[in-house]
Amino acid sequence: MSRTSPAAAKGAGAAAPARPPEAPQDVPPAVRRFQNRITLCAGGGEVCDGWVLGVVGAALPLARDDLAMSPLWVGLVGASSLVGILVGGLFFGWVTDRIGRQRMYLFDLAVFLAGSVLQLTVDNALQLLAVRLVMGVAVGADYAIAGALVAEFAPPHRRGRLLASLIAFWYVGYTFAAAFGFALAAWSDDASVWRWILASSAVPSLVVLLARLGTPESPHWLASKGRYDEADAICRRWLGAPFDRAGAREAAGESGYTTLFSPRYVRRTLFTSIFWLCQITPFFAISTFSPQVLASLGVASGGVGEVVLNLFLLIGCVAGVWLMNKVGRRPLLIWPFVVAAAALLVLGLWPYGPQWVVIGCFAVFALFHAGSSTLQAVYPSEVFPTEIRASGIGFAAGVSRLGGAAGTFLVPMGLQAWGAGPVMVAGCALSLLGALVSAAWAPETKGLELSQASTPYEALDRDRGTAPLSTTP
Repeated sequence: MSRTSPAAAKGAGAAAPARPPEAPQDVPPAVRRFQNRITLCAGGGEVCDGWVLGVVGAALPLARDDLAMSPLWVGLVGASSLVGILVGGLFFGWVTDRIGRQRMYLFDLAVFLAGSVLQLTVDNALQLLAVRLVMGVAVGADYAIAGALVAEFAPPHRRGRLLASLIAFWYVGYTFAAAFGFALAAWSDDASVWRWILASSAVPSLVVLLARLGTPESPHWLASKGRYDEADAICRRWLGAPFDRAGAREAAGESGYTTLFSPRYVRRTLFTSIFWLCQITPFFAISTFSPQVLASLGVASGGVGEVVLNLFLLIGCVAGVWLMNKVGRRPLLIWPFVVAAAALLVLGLWPYGPQWVVIGCFAVFALFHAGSSTLQAVYPSEVFPTEIRASGIGFAAGVSRLGGAAGTFLVPMGLQAWGAGPVMVAGCALSLLGALVSAAWAPETKGLELSQASTPYEALDRDRGTAPLSTTP
């Protein structure tokens, strides 16, 4: 297929050909250290998110017994943080695009820290639901802020892996939290030990809050508000070079949800939201109630099976970060959906097969899901311009957690009413939907400047494997 001419591409709203990314050795060590620090501080928020969700599997059964919660309340409490992420992503993504990244970057962690401690004081299901809802709001805000900051400070050749590493941090938090929760639950006979399991998220949140002090504002955001002198000063101090005004001239427009659903960006909004929802919903539905799910499949592991599966998740995520720049974004998203769907289909059609089949299918699902999930931090951060980047990330994160909340709420009742087989088949269907949406709408953004990756375009460049994203809905 012949390439579109520069003039035609410009007229069609297509992205210009990417400049060759600068070689890693061209980046001064001080700049690389700063970029790593930004990523580490952003990843710390993901650790907190993974932690607050990872302890639920161990704490919720104990809290259910201690607070005498019905299955309805168990589902509501389990889903509360995910609903909070929906609210936080939708509202604070928009706020972050309005007032800046840096101020919200500290505020949301302070709220999360306070909520972690408050879990020690709750004495009924309603109070627990309210506290975890507020914590979820803080997490949803952090999704929008952290991804935008990393994307706006990272160079093209490092951006994919730095963004993908945020999800690796999530799995680190989730895995260690699950291991800690099950270990503490097994060690203590105290009926209220679940409070300490839940409140343990205060430790990583305090560390991350202190580490984030002194983080500069995003120069891209400052430039989007016409504050070029401030953007230039930050770039000179932290990146060792003046701000590139020409490279920052993205497809500008008004910030807010009207722009997200405008003809230029509606497909990107739908793509990022749907693929993220299709990844998250079966994962949270299964992992939040993994003891019950495994027991319903005939596997009694006493917490060991859950920790082993979490280790597979962590391994898969590390593999996804490593593969990010080798295979490209599109293949890393599409094919794991297909493999995950196959594993869930086997579990759905053969729910009471040998234990090695059940554990093997869960391991395959965990590996491929985790590898592909690294793109949850990459695509939403790349495909929206600065003016709506945090709003786009927040909206996609919120929609994904809405699906996760629905799955988490419905799974305990579904297991009781229908058994594990139909639950697994439903997860398979969502994975297939994710594969189809990704095949139709996922662009290939590897190696593109951020301004190019976020520019709407129609041309399909076979050499770069770029999927068409029409400028019409």
